[in-house]
Formats: sequence, C-alpha cells, structure tokens
Amino acid sequence: MQTIDLTVEQIDASANALITNLFEYYLHDMAEWFLFDTEADGRYGYNMAKHWQRGDEVYIARCAGQLAGFALVTSAKPWLLQGDGYDMEEFFVVRRYRHTGAGEALAKRIWNMHPGQWLVRVYEGNVPAIPFWRKIISRYTHDRHVEEQRIVDGKGWSFFHFKSGGA
Repeated sequence: MQTIDLTVEQIDASANALITNLFEYYLHDMAEWFLFDTEADGRYGYNMAKHWQRGDEVYIARCAGQLAGFALVTSAKPWLLQGDGYDMEEFFVVRRYRHTGAGEALAKRIWNMHPGQWLVRVYEGNVPAIPFWRKIISRYTHDRHVEEQRIVDGKGWSFFHFKSGGA
C-alpha cells in the first residue's frame, strides 16, 4: 500500500457547515441504496443537530491538506445486547481518495484513538462497502473479529464486532 499524507482532526459544531457540505456527497452515494431524494432546493440537507447534541465525535480526514472524508463515532450501546463500545456510525471517503489507502488509514486512526469494543454496521445493499470493511477489519484485528448478519427495519446488515487495542 502506498504511503499517504493523512491527517485526522476532530471537529465540533463550529465546523457544521464543513461537515454538512461533505454529507451532501455521502448522501448522494447512499441514495443509490437507500432510495431517498433531495429536498426541493436540490440538496439532501443532512441535519447534524442530533450528533452535536448527543456529543458524538466527528472527524475529518485530509490527504496532503485536501478534504478526503469523515468519520462519525457514537455509542454502540443501542446495537449491543450487553455492554457498550464504539460505533462507526457514518464513514465516508470522497471519490478522489478511494482506492488510495485513505479509507483504511482513517479507520485505523479512529480505532486506535478509541481502544475498546467496536461495532461497524454496513448495509448489505452497499455492495462495495462489505468487502472493504471485511478486508480492513480482518487486517486490523488479524482475523480476530466477529461478523454477523442482522435484519434492521427490513434491510440486511453486516455487523462487525472487534476489539481495538489503541495506538
């Protein structure tokens, strides 16, 4: 894998315009699988308020200073039968930086920042995402993870469970 100049920065509500703009590209991609439409003004208009109110952690990634993606981390408690952990609730790499190693590097940085139990949920209709997550989680955990299939709101999902050891 090539070496990339990746930086990861946690942002807060003062960067709401930035993350909301990036969400437009993410939702554009996700609309293919979740079949939602734009608003009347042509935007998807994702509202980050619930994430800021819950105290979710929002990170942006840059490659050589250029915006390359984001990750949104929250509690996995709603999805776990017992205990708690971290949930990679949303994850996005802009097209320019896909297939460069930026996505894997971003995910590993986030996991290393938060040692403990992790959950990554992937909608099975998002066909390219399943092998991406399977591959990078397998590499990161040395194949010490659990993958399970669940039906959520009538849709198939893959849930990946593993433990992060930190940096």
